[in-house]
Amino acid sequence: MIEELLPQTVVAVEAFGHDGADTPLFPEEAALVARAVEKRRREFAVVRSCARSAMEKLGVPPQPILPGERGAPGWPPGLAGSMTHCDGYCAAALVRAADLASLGIDAEAHGPLPEGVLPSVSLPSEAERLRRLAARRPDIHWDRLLFSAKESVYKAWFPLTGKWLDFMEADIELTEDGAFRAALLVPGPLVGGRRLDHFAGRWTAQRGLVATAIAVPHA
Repeated sequence: MIEELLPQTVVAVEAFGHDGADTPLFPEEAALVARAVEKRRREFAVVRSCARSAMEKLGVPPQPILPGERGAPGWPPGLAGSMTHCDGYCAAALVRAADLASLGIDAEAHGPLPEGVLPSVSLPSEAERLRRLAARRPDIHWDRLLFSAKESVYKAWFPLTGKWLDFMEADIELTEDGAFRAALLVPGPLVGGRRLDHFAGRWTAQRGLVATAIAVPHA
């Protein structure tokens, strides 16, 4: 599901249900979730199983994936990547850093956002566009899709900047053809000497999920 949203240079591995939950963790990983609830430990293990499968496909030996600043996963040198998990689904996407500057993926259950959440994560312009989209395509929970796109934007942004990006600092325009554009409302990252003012992404809705992905090319 995630793979179809990304360039062919990206290796994406996904798991539905508990596939991979029994994959052993590295000791330093296990220590991080030793006191976590079962659901957290399971998702932590499954998404890392996906990531290590992607590493193997890229010819990189399996190794620990430890959270760094603001929880961003620490990838082996020469790789860029992103991970996501929600109820019943985990995925990891990796690429050689020579092929892409950054990646961001996110998946969410395909249902409406809890009441009161949308105003806290959307700009007035975004909310108005969602209303128009919902009138044309009521089968899509556009509010949840917007939230997912914001998550993918942040995951692509942070490795390039090392800085926080607020929900209100990217204006996302979703289109019915499975694409979206995220205009950055703060100075964007420098990639190859060029300052980016937006990210381009793709989305899908299937199997009870919505998923979004952004691949940031080198200038």
